[in-house]
This record gives sequence, structure tokens and C-alpha cells, in this order.
Amino acid sequence: MTVSPGDRPPARAATISDVAALAGVSPGTASKALNGRGRLRPETRERVLDAARKLSFRPNEMARSLLSGRSYTVGLVTTDSVGRFSLPVLLGAENALGAGRLSVFLCDTRGDQIREQHYVRSLLDRRIDGLIVTGRRTDPRPPLDLPAPVPTVYTLGPSTDPRDVSLVPDDAGGARLVVRHLLATGRRRIAHVTGPAHHSAAAVRAEHAVAELAAAGYELSGGAVQFGEWTEAWGRQAALIALRADPDVDALFCGNDQIARGAADALRESGRRVPDDVALAGYDNWETMAEACRPPLTTVDMNLSELGRTAALRLMAAIDGRPASGVETLPCRLVIRESTGVPAGPPRSGGSSGAPAGPPAARSSEPSPTVSPRAAGSSQPPPGPSHGSSSEAAPGFPGG
Repeated sequence: MTVSPGDRPPARAATISDVAALAGVSPGTASKALNGRGRLRPETRERVLDAARKLSFRPNEMARSLLSGRSYTVGLVTTDSVGRFSLPVLLGAENALGAGRLSVFLCDTRGDQIREQHYVRSLLDRRIDGLIVTGRRTDPRPPLDLPAPVPTVYTLGPSTDPRDVSLVPDDAGGARLVVRHLLATGRRRIAHVTGPAHHSAAAVRAEHAVAELAAAGYELSGGAVQFGEWTEAWGRQAALIALRADPDVDALFCGNDQIARGAADALRESGRRVPDDVALAGYDNWETMAEACRPPLTTVDMNLSELGRTAALRLMAAIDGRPASGVETLPCRLVIRESTGVPAGPPRSGGSSGAPAGPPAARSSEPSPTVSPRAAGSSQPPPGPSHGSSSEAAPGFPGG
């Protein structure tokens, strides 16, 4: 009797015993190899993984969860409703968590504490293995009010509880790197315009920009940091203030890329060429903004994807019983584009800053963030919408 293909019983899904038999090990050893546990020889683990691939083996996630007492899920809670900062963190975390076969639930609290509490309770009801908490600012934040203990890692905005583990970008190092770069290109009269003074990102970057200038023997052009908003409108206004305060200003270091984009417009409208007359640098490496700037903007990349990846690694270690604590700082990198590409001419005399002329002093011996040539190597996707030259409707981002 002939059996047609449609009459044949469906192929049986491979089991852990099938994988073990093909690899020549016990089912227990096969389970350890597939779950990344136990002390196995590398060749044994690879033999099991190869057998699983050949058999197209897919583990029973329910059985896996029951046996391990884990859900293999992680919650990511963010206050960044636009995703400008949280999306790169999420992508970096997923890259690391995916290797451990963990899934991520993303919850956007929109900066609402009640909504945050609701999401945290919902995630705990799903028996998540851990939490990553991130946002759109680097200001310290209170720890989550957890009704039950669960491993938690804070990124970008550190927890105020020193017992928690927090990962933050090195804003101090990033600011110093910009100033060193501007000095290296021959700039001597450097102004700094940034966001609100009460934001940690603005305050830290300003403090260390001024300190790096002082270490090289120079003063801030105009005599003071110009604090304002994280917007293009403020960038335009601040650039004009900087020009009035010191007509010989030859560089503007802006606290984020939106401010720098506005400053570029104001400089051009004032007849100042960028970078020939005034070099321009931003912060954040928001590629949508930095690439659209004319000329394209030199800026600092906070390596948010790496921040997310490292947060996931710290979380997995905590889940495995190896928790850490305290604040860990990750380096930023400088992305050099055309806005600082032409060295300035001989130092000008006059102006109101009183900055001395001459070569910059020897650089500090402290470890510096990575310097990257042009933007092509950036790992950060453009999560925000594209903006033209008139993007006032876009919200101002705090740059960390």
C-alpha cells in the first residue's frame, strides 16, 4: 500500500535525550551544556551544541523555567518616552541578554512615578529575573520601591542608594576630551554653552570643561558658562551672547547636539564660518542632528549601547548570585566631523576673556575616552525623527 506524503505522521520534535545520544553524553550533561551551566570541557559543550543544531533542537521553555525556578525574562523600565537614550541602551542590553537566551519586557513610565510603580508590580507578577532601569537624564534618582527583592541595575541615571549597582557615562572625561581636541586644533578662546545648571549633565560637563582649560593655562571665553535650555533656540541665542561677550571667540563647546545645531545657524547668520572662524562641538552624537548640522558636527558619543550591554552583564551576574554595588563609569568617545576640522589661525589678541596665547600645556595623565574618526563607526542608531533646519517642535534632550 502506498502512503502519500500527506498521510505520514508529523516528524517528532527532537528531545534533550536525542541531543544527548547524538553527542554521546548523558541527558544531564547535555542540559548543562545547552544552559551554559556546570563545569564542562569546551569540546564537550561544543559537541552538545553541534548536536542540537543538527537536530534543530528547541528546548521546552516551560520545562526549563520549572526546572530552574527562573522565567528567563528581564524588565527594562525607562522614563525616556521618545527613546532617544533608552533605545540604544535597550539594544545593547538585548545583545548581551540574547546570548543568555533571556527576553526583555520594555516599559515606558513617561516620567510618572505612579505608572512606574504599576509597571514594576506587573513585571514582578510575571516573575521576571531582574530589572534594568534607565531614563533620559544622568541625575541620580531614588531606587525603585520593590515589594519583593529582585536584582536591579540602574543605567544613565544612578541610584541614590550606594548598595545598588549603577552604570553611567563618563561626562567628566567626555568634556575634557572635547576641550583637549579644540586646543589641539589651535583654538584658544573657547566658550561653553549648555543646558540648565540644575541638570547633572550640564553641571558636570561645564565643571570639567573649565577645569581642563585651566589646566592648560587658559580661561573660558566670555568669563562664564552660559547655562540655558537643551534646545536649538537657546543655541542660537547663546551663540550670539558668546560673540558679544568675546568677539574673538574661536570655538564653541555646546552641552548637547541640539544646542550646537542652533549655534551653527547663528554663527552662519552672523558671518562667522564654521570651522574656519569658529570651531563647533556638541555632545551626545545624536546622528540625526549631528549629520544634518552644516557642517557636520564633532560631538561626544556616550556609548549608550555599550552601557546597556554592560548593564545586562552586571544583571546576569547578580541573577547568578554575584551582585555588585556602587557607581561604575564607562568611557565616552569623541566623533570628529567637519565642524572642528580646520585648525584656527594664529591666536588673536584682544577680546574680553584674557586668555593667554601659546601652545596648550601638557595633557593630563588621566585615562581619556576613546577618540573616533568621523561618524561612520558610531554604534548608536538614530532613534529620533529626522529634523530639518527648523526643528523647534522637537523636545530638548538633556544629553545624558
